[in-house]
Amino acid sequence: MTRIGIILGSTRPQRNGGAVAEWVHDIAVRRGDAEYELVDIAELALPLLDEPIPPLAGMYQHPHTLAWAERIARLDGFVFVTPEYNHSVPGALKNAIDYLFAEWNDKAAGFVGYGPVGAVRAVEHLRLVMAELQVATVRAQVALTFDADFVDRSEFRPTAEKAELVGSVLDQVVAWSQALEPVRRKAAS
Repeated sequence: MTRIGIILGSTRPQRNGGAVAEWVHDIAVRRGDAEYELVDIAELALPLLDEPIPPLAGMYQHPHTLAWAERIARLDGFVFVTPEYNHSVPGALKNAIDYLFAEWNDKAAGFVGYGPVGAVRAVEHLRLVMAELQVATVRAQVALTFDADFVDRSEFRPTAEKAELVGSVLDQVVAWSQALEPVRRKAAS
């Protein structure tokens, strides 16, 4: 079965992302079209990239990198749940992505952003990063704003329309993950 990781990209204390990622995961697991796994990068506690050899070589040396590589390698696609910091991707998420290379390749990704303007600029940056990693990004995305989807910028209360958008993201990520399976199989041989 297709395996999709829902990657929570914020490590900030008191983050809103936990509620958002759980909501996406709850919607996903009710579908039955794939296996869904919540991946919280805060739990990884990755230091700033500390591998002596660039990730492109795939010669990881540290146990935390090897564990992260194994976790990403077994997934077929991703839904990134991200806030926007200073018009871009949170540093901790970018760091976690930068640790690996081949483990990301030939997979699909979708995005759920949250923040004052729905993290649309962070998602655009993530699309560029994913392209370099040979990840196909899907068109559908969810942009959750503090004005419409949170009470007092902290209590998450998404609208039904946003839940439908999550469904569209998941539809596309699963379809593209499955479509890329022969490419992944060929690359592995």
